[in-house]
Amino acid sequence: MSIDTKAKVKIGNLSRGGKARTMEAKAADDHDTQWSSVLVPFGILNTHNDQLSIYLGQSAETSDFIVDCLTAWWHENQHNYLELDEWVIDLDGGAATRSNRTQFIKRMVELSCAINLKIRLIYYPPYHSKYNPIERCWAALENYWNGAILDSVAAAAQWAANMTWKGIAPIVHLVQTTYHKGIKVLSQELEQYQPQWQRSETLPKWDITIVPV
Repeated sequence: MSIDTKAKVKIGNLSRGGKARTMEAKAADDHDTQWSSVLVPFGILNTHNDQLSIYLGQSAETSDFIVDCLTAWWHENQHNYLELDEWVIDLDGGAATRSNRTQFIKRMVELSCAINLKIRLIYYPPYHSKYNPIERCWAALENYWNGAILDSVAAAAQWAANMTWKGIAPIVHLVQTTYHKGIKVLSQELEQYQPQWQRSETLPKWDITIVPV
């Protein structure tokens, strides 16, 4: 699968600079100085069947948010992969998913152990994340809803659900949990997770295999 977060989306009566197929121009604020909330879109593209899942967070982009979304996706789809030996995830080295992010290491090792499945993380190096397949999904979404006024969370979710990727509508989830930034794992605690966090000898920063206990 391919994963990534999209740029945060401000919710309000805001001009988005796109075009809409309407007889009259939509009336929107031309200065985005006030908005009601901000959405954090996180996407999971199943490259096996081109099914896109979009999780709309309403607080912060954190390691916990991302791993919670991955966990939810797995529980919804595991019945399709009963014979899977390894779960391969393409991603970039964002702040919440860096291969040295202590909370991400902890949560991903815990996920691997909980589902008893080897997980392999394949990172795109800096300035190469544009090759991550899900980036094209975000481009399609941006093109689809750019002319819309996303004045509520429900409106944004509806627009996201109505776009298509390769003829398939995405599965959209609203995430209500509040996530807090700055959570770190102390070095003493992190030691217990390091044996399962196995770095490639040739590409230690960009190729990680997580082995369940």
